[in-house]
Amino acid sequence: MGYISVAIDGPSGAGKSTVARAAAARLGYVYVDTGAMYRAIGLAVCRRGISGEDADGIAAVLPEIDIRLAYQDGAQHVLLNGEDVSDAIRTPEIAYYASKVSAVPAVRQFLLEAQRDMAKKGNILMDGRDIGTVILPDAPVKIFLTASAETRAERRYLELIGKGQQVTRESVLHDVVERDRQDMSRAVAPLKQAEDAVLLDTSKMTLDESIEAVLQIIRKKIED
Repeated sequence: MGYISVAIDGPSGAGKSTVARAAAARLGYVYVDTGAMYRAIGLAVCRRGISGEDADGIAAVLPEIDIRLAYQDGAQHVLLNGEDVSDAIRTPEIAYYASKVSAVPAVRQFLLEAQRDMAKKGNILMDGRDIGTVILPDAPVKIFLTASAETRAERRYLELIGKGQQVTRESVLHDVVERDRQDMSRAVAPLKQAEDAVLLDTSKMTLDESIEAVLQIIRKKIED
C-alpha cells in the first residue's frame, strides 16, 4: 500500500487543527496545518502595509516569502523567512488577512505544489478549507469537520482570552460569521464539503470525543 493521505476540511474555529494534530500523533502520521501557511502569508502582507484587497500587491511579494513547518518537542512551529511566527499568526487581524490572501489565485498556486509534495513523502493528515476538493482530491479519507457558529465562536473566545487578548464574545462571533461568508463565497476554491467526505459535527462533543470520532472514521475508511 502507498502512503495514506487524510484530508480534513471545515470552517474557521471548528477545531480542525487541534483535532487533526492529536489524531495525527495517535496514528503516527505527519500533520500539515495549511491554515498556518496562509496565516504566515497574511502576516507578511500585513507587515508590509499591503491591503487585503490588493491582489496584485499580494502576488508581487510572494517571491520574497519563504514558509516552513518545523517540529520541535512534538509541536509545530511556523517559520516565516526563518522567524518563528507561531504565535504572531494567531490573532484576529491575521485571521482576516489569511482569509483575504487565500482568495488570491497566485497565493493558492504558490502553496499548492508544496502541499501536494508533502503527501508524496509519507502518511499525512492535512487540514484546511479545500484539501479534499482541490489540494488532495484523491485522498482515500476525507472528513468535513464543523460545528455551529455559536459553538465555534465560544471556543475561539475562550482561546483568545486564555492568551490574554482583549476581545468580546460578540466581536468573536461576528468575526466567525464574516469569515464563513468570505470562505464560502470566494471565487477561488470556496469552502465546501467534498462529495465523498464524511460530515462530522462536533458542536456537542468534547475535544477527546472529537478526536476519537475522527480516528474511528479514518480507521474505518482504511480498513474498507
